Amino acid sequence: MAFFLFFCNFVPMKQSIIFSQNLEHDLQCQIDACKPDRLFVLTDANTHINCYPVVKGFECLQNANLITIPAGDTNKNLDSISHVWQQLQEGGATRHSMLVNLGGGMLTDLGGFAASTFKRGISFVNIPTTLLAMVDASVGGKTGINFLGFKNEIGVFSEAQAVIIDTQFLRTLDHENLFSGYAEMLKHALIADESMWSEHLLFLLDEIQQPDNLQRLQQLIEESVAVKERIVTEDPHEQGLRKALNLGHTFGHALEEWSLKQPSPLLHGYAVAHGLICELYLSAVKCGFPTDKFRQTVTFIREHYGTSGITCRDYPELLQLMTHDKKNIAGTINFTLLANIGDLRLNQTASDEEIREALDFLREG
Repeated sequence: MAFFLFFCNFVPMKQSIIFSQNLEHDLQCQIDACKPDRLFVLTDANTHINCYPVVKGFECLQNANLITIPAGDTNKNLDSISHVWQQLQEGGATRHSMLVNLGGGMLTDLGGFAASTFKRGISFVNIPTTLLAMVDASVGGKTGINFLGFKNEIGVFSEAQAVIIDTQFLRTLDHENLFSGYAEMLKHALIADESMWSEHLLFLLDEIQQPDNLQRLQQLIEESVAVKERIVTEDPHEQGLRKALNLGHTFGHALEEWSLKQPSPLLHGYAVAHGLICELYLSAVKCGFPTDKFRQTVTFIREHYGTSGITCRDYPELLQLMTHDKKNIAGTINFTLLANIGDLRLNQTASDEEIREALDFLREG
C-alpha cells in the first residue's frame, strides 16, 4: 500500500477527463483510487454558496475539511495561496492527502498550484463549475497565481488526477460567465476545423436553459475538450503545437491585466474574445486569413461581447503588458496566428505599428 501511495503522488500520469452522469459515484472512484489519509475541499465564496450544496451530502466527503477563499481573479494571489497552504497544514495534510477543487478557472488554477507545491505535491481532483473552467482552465495541467499585476506569473505544469465535468453546474451561471467560457470554445473551433467553427457561430447559447440545448452544449464541450486534450497530449509543456491554444491570448491577457485597474474588469473570456479580433486582424494582414471568415467571426464577437473599453491612450500600457507574455522569445512579442481555420502559424511576430493597427481595429469597430 505504501508503494501504491508513493506512485499515485509522484509518477506523472495522463489525467482522466470524466464527463459525469453521476458526480458522487465518479468522485468516490477517484478518492478510492488513492485512499488519501486526509481529504480537503476547496471552494471560493461563490461556489461555497452555489455549488458546494450539491456535493456536501456525498458520503465520500463526510470527513473532508472545507477550505474557502475569496472569489474573483483579483484574489488569485499570494494571500489566497498562503491561506490554502495554512489550512492544509493545520488540517494535518501529508503527501498522501487529496485536495478537491470545486470552482471556476481561478480556483482550479490556484488549487492545483497549492496541491502541486504543498509537501512537494499532493493529489488533486478538479470539478470545474464554470464553462470556462470546463473547456480551458481544468484541462492541460497549467496551475498558478497572478503576481505583481501579471496573469499567471507564478505556477507549474501539474496534471490533476482527474477532471470531473458535470454540466449541471452551468445552470448556476449568468449570461456573462457562459459567454466567457464560450470564447475559449470558439478559439478551439478556429484552430480545429471549419465545420466546428461554423457550428459555434450558429449555436444559440442564450437558450441554454432548454434541455435540448444544454444536451447539445455538453456535446460541444466534449468536442472542445477533445481539441485541447489532443494538443496538450502531443505537447504537454508548450514547446511547439500547444502554442496553438494561445490564439487570442497575447492581446487577451494584456487586455485582461489592463482591465483589472478599471471600474469593471473584463472576464477572461471577454478579454480573449477581444484578443481574437486583434489576432485575426493580424492573421488577415500577415498570413492571408480569408476575409469572409474574418468578418463572420468578428461580427459574432462584436454582437455578443461588446467593446473592450480601451482608448488610444492605453496602447503604451498594453504594449508593455504584452512584453511579459510567456510565449515571448528574447523580448520579442510572439503571436499564434492563422492562415485559415485550422491552419496554424506559430511563433509569429508583429511590429509595434502593426500591433497598434490591430488595437485600432478593435477600438473602432
